[in-house]
Amino acid sequence: MDLDVVSDNFAFMMGGLGLTVQLAVITIVCGLMLGTLLALARLSSRVWLYWPATAYIHFFRGLPLILVIFWLYFLFPVITGKPMQAFAAAIVSFIVFEAAYFAEIIRAGIQSIPEGQSMAARASGLTGYQTVRYVILPQALRNMVPALVTQSVVIFQDTSLAYVIGLREFLRRVNLVDAREARSVELYLFAGAVYFAICSAGSLASQRLEKRRERMSLA
Repeated sequence: MDLDVVSDNFAFMMGGLGLTVQLAVITIVCGLMLGTLLALARLSSRVWLYWPATAYIHFFRGLPLILVIFWLYFLFPVITGKPMQAFAAAIVSFIVFEAAYFAEIIRAGIQSIPEGQSMAARASGLTGYQTVRYVILPQALRNMVPALVTQSVVIFQDTSLAYVIGLREFLRRVNLVDAREARSVELYLFAGAVYFAICSAGSLASQRLEKRRERMSLA
């Protein structure tokens, strides 16, 4: 096995890894923001908030991510008459898709807080918005963190799907090198090792956070 092909093309492939990380980070940040709004809407007693949010979540959770990517990249230009860049299509696809999963995690975290906390906050004079922002969400976040970290690891893995629309993320660049060098074993073993190392670190962090949360709940 000749690993020179990895060292010779390391910078080029790491450039793709940087794009992968960028895609994952933007998706996580924006997906969390949209997911929080969806979760709050789904917990609302107002039907004009609850039903659209519920429909959105069920719709995207019932689709494969790759189909959403294809829709954005191929159908959007047909509808609007304007081309869509691969990176923009990937970003929008990931955000609208992952927000549905984040919403369910956040909803479960909020519902894990005893109702008495909300009642006490309202009795002290806080508005509904202030109760959610200053009382419910900070406590719920501790319960959500392990699941949010796990979902973030899944997002990092799923970024490889952007390969199908030609985005030169990490896996796409590995494939380009393989097309030139014809060293599939070395290159894809390297790609697997990179994904394994990063995702294992994220999974380990999630496990430690979960154990920490359990110790705090028992204290």
